[in-house]
Amino acid sequence: MKKVEAVIRPEKFQALRVKLEEVGINGLTVSEVAGCGQQKGEQGLFRGQSFEIKLVPKVKVEMILETEQVDEVIKIIQSICSTNQIGDGKIFVYPVEDAVRIRTGEAGVEAIL
Repeated sequence: MKKVEAVIRPEKFQALRVKLEEVGINGLTVSEVAGCGQQKGEQGLFRGQSFEIKLVPKVKVEMILETEQVDEVIKIIQSICSTNQIGDGKIFVYPVEDAVRIRTGEAGVEAIL
């Protein structure tokens, strides 16, 4: 099993969710986050005064998948979330040693299906 974590632009989340549902990926954890990387924030304007916003709002989407699903999900995330601009986000993949469903005690892949 693998954990795929994607930090994406908020406006891309709904389209990504729909596409993941179409391919049978329903288990997601979604968080509103803020951060900066190469994008380095934005310039804002309030009542004629310019100010810098260092942290940019993003959405973090996390999912635990069977190893065989990872490449397909990465391609989906890239195709939906890419604007070819700085700030599109990142995808991280981590190994998952085990998972246990609290209600039934099922472990491993059965716990995430």
